[in-house]
Amino acid sequence: MFRGAYTALVTPFRNGQVDYAAMEALIEDQIAKGIDGLVPCGTTGESPTLTEKEHGEVIAFTVKTARKRVPVIAGTGSNSTAEAIHYTRHAKEVGAEAALLACPYYNKPSQRGLIAHFTAVADAVAIPQVLYNIPGRTGINMSPETIYELSKHPHIDGVKEASGNLEQMIKIKNLCDPDFSLISGDDTLTLPILSVGGVGVISVTAHLIPRETSRMIRSYLEGNAEESRDLFMRYFDLVKTVMSTDANPVGIKTALALRGQIHEEFRLPLVPATKEAKESIRKELERHGLLAAVGQHR
Repeated sequence: MFRGAYTALVTPFRNGQVDYAAMEALIEDQIAKGIDGLVPCGTTGESPTLTEKEHGEVIAFTVKTARKRVPVIAGTGSNSTAEAIHYTRHAKEVGAEAALLACPYYNKPSQRGLIAHFTAVADAVAIPQVLYNIPGRTGINMSPETIYELSKHPHIDGVKEASGNLEQMIKIKNLCDPDFSLISGDDTLTLPILSVGGVGVISVTAHLIPRETSRMIRSYLEGNAEESRDLFMRYFDLVKTVMSTDANPVGIKTALALRGQIHEEFRLPLVPATKEAKESIRKELERHGLLAAVGQHR
């Protein structure tokens, strides 16, 4: 179901508030340039610092702006199962096509606890759901065996894998039904993940290269691995530079600000990139012809 390239949308801010004008322009730019889908309110969207009201409004705004031209996978995860159910139910009500749910962070449940958590959400809301395994953020790794057990649920259709462990991803593919989607959650590993059975990516740097990211996935799935590899290698240094700048989404929001698409604004505890990091990003954008301003939000 979840084949292709999906952009993990930033949440633009201006004077402490969500900048919906900038967000609309970002969404329109992504769709015009061929992205396959959109993911609001994930890690890249600074979801931990959004209020409950903002979280709901950002998802509803993305769905409304997309107008069914591309699917929206709404970030609805939480370390509170009740809250995850609430967010997921809301996503369904406003018309999102699916939900993305990260492992509960901070409380570090056992594998049995993870199964109970995700099963409770899937039982409560009849919407396609994608598990999100990112142990570097949550402090807990969801094992392939746990993912396999959860994949049996009719509402759980895939996993966004950001563990960085290819052996784990191979095991997931070996255990789960072929229709269960393995999705890259790490832009720097997308090609290797495709090579072991991945079918897409939820990408941060697709903000900058949506057409190329989508083509990279499509080429590989259509059997043109050489073109896919060429695209992956061509933009690898850009991807690496953006993704290694502080904590995501500092790098990508810095890049978008340099392009004039958003204001360079974060919510604490995130802070702006250093002068040196910003200059590295600027140089990579310039090298790839991506520095020209495409917005009016400087």
